[in-house]
Amino acid sequence: MGDGSLHQVMFAVGPAAVTRTVVLTWILMAFLTGLSLLATRRLARDPGLLQTLVEGIVLAIEDSIRAVIPDQSELVLPFVGTLWVFLATANVMGVVPGLQCPTADLSATAALAALVFLSVYWFGARASGIRGYLRHYLAPSPMLLPFHLLGELTRTLALAVRLFGNITSMETAALMVFSVAALLVPIPILMLHIVEALVQAYIFGVLAMVYIAGGMLTQRKLNPAGSAS
Repeated sequence: MGDGSLHQVMFAVGPAAVTRTVVLTWILMAFLTGLSLLATRRLARDPGLLQTLVEGIVLAIEDSIRAVIPDQSELVLPFVGTLWVFLATANVMGVVPGLQCPTADLSATAALAALVFLSVYWFGARASGIRGYLRHYLAPSPMLLPFHLLGELTRTLALAVRLFGNITSMETAALMVFSVAALLVPIPILMLHIVEALVQAYIFGVLAMVYIAGGMLTQRKLNPAGSAS
């Protein structure tokens, strides 16, 4: 586990300062991109271990999405699947010596929550049309418009703060244990850290999927008789 601050400025690109969080995120993206290219370079009918593992992960993610969005799971799969894989890897980066979880930085989790926020509009507009999607803010009464907007903003903020708080507390607790009992190699604590990191990634992805599903179903909520026909 790294001991540097995630807000530490590593270098600057013109007027923009590049922090440790950004560098770690770039490293993670490069790793996942390289792994994806390696896993899909030679797809075969008789897959090897890596291809089998990747196919199993994709099928598991697809089944989870289909359980929530059965009609358009293929449309949502690239975004939610990428989000899940990124979060699962980012949350366990802290177990690698010298690295930290970029999701222990509120700016990183806020960026991820903002992507989910925008994706709700994107998928909702694709499913119902822009006017059809925006009309749900006025239902059942235009007076509720401020409350609809406030609800979406607060759930996005809660999504960011929740992941940040859980990962930060998990990192802090694990760092304290390792600093006290490093020579004892507390493997159970390490395994618990990994399990909790994966659980937090799963919960974030499920919440994102539920929000997207709600946005895609706005037209049916507004016109249930027409959708049934």
